[in-house]
Amino acid sequence: MIIDFHTHAFPDAIATKTIEYLMDKARLPSFCDGTVSCLRQSSEEAGIDISVVLPIATRPGQEKTINKFACEINNTERIVSFGSVHPKSENYKEILDNVKLNGLKGIKFHPDYQGFFIDDEKTYPIIEYAAKLGLIIVFHAGLDLGIRGPIRCTPLRARKMLHQIGYDKIVLAHMGSHALSGDVLDILCGENVYFDTGFTFGKMPDSHIYDIIKVHGEDKILFGTDCPWDSQKEDVFYFNSLDIPQEVKDRILYKNALELLK
Repeated sequence: MIIDFHTHAFPDAIATKTIEYLMDKARLPSFCDGTVSCLRQSSEEAGIDISVVLPIATRPGQEKTINKFACEINNTERIVSFGSVHPKSENYKEILDNVKLNGLKGIKFHPDYQGFFIDDEKTYPIIEYAAKLGLIIVFHAGLDLGIRGPIRCTPLRARKMLHQIGYDKIVLAHMGSHALSGDVLDILCGENVYFDTGFTFGKMPDSHIYDIIKVHGEDKILFGTDCPWDSQKEDVFYFNSLDIPQEVKDRILYKNALELLK
């Protein structure tokens, strides 16, 4: 079994336009057209049983449309979807209550696209309320290739937030922090947090991947691709080619995710 804990998809009506915009912004190729049907096909070709879709509300008030779409695709063929909330939405409790009520297992924050620093204390009540509801909380972490300006979720800032919140269902994407793997090893490994492998293979030195798995522990690593920005099939092949025991691979490929999603 394989669970991809980090993917993206959009409603058919806006998928093409959204992917083209993001490709231009980040100067990245896309391995899928952004539709759910393409993600399903990609998952099937890669041997992935479940792809977790992580939507992002980029402005307050956008949550209604995004979370409606999330509910429509959640628990359909090969798809589990999380919801989203914008940190500047005053009615965040109502939004998160509805996320929970509608059976969505978690939410995704993107500090760069949503315009906040992960250790900004103004956002802590929102994170704490999501934690109170038992939701899985995923954060984009590290550099985003499509965003100029300061990195809003560095390992140091993330550690400060983790110590404040004290919650065991937080995931930092991109192996803890894209483009800052040395700091992940020095600052984040050993903390009570999950890392996903989205947009990691071929970007981070394999030596750092091995070290993070060893130091942080395989029980806190989730397989992810960041599809459509990486190829699911190629990432599955890459991960399976790593020189780590099969029991460790199994924990990362699906067992840890199953425990989180139950």
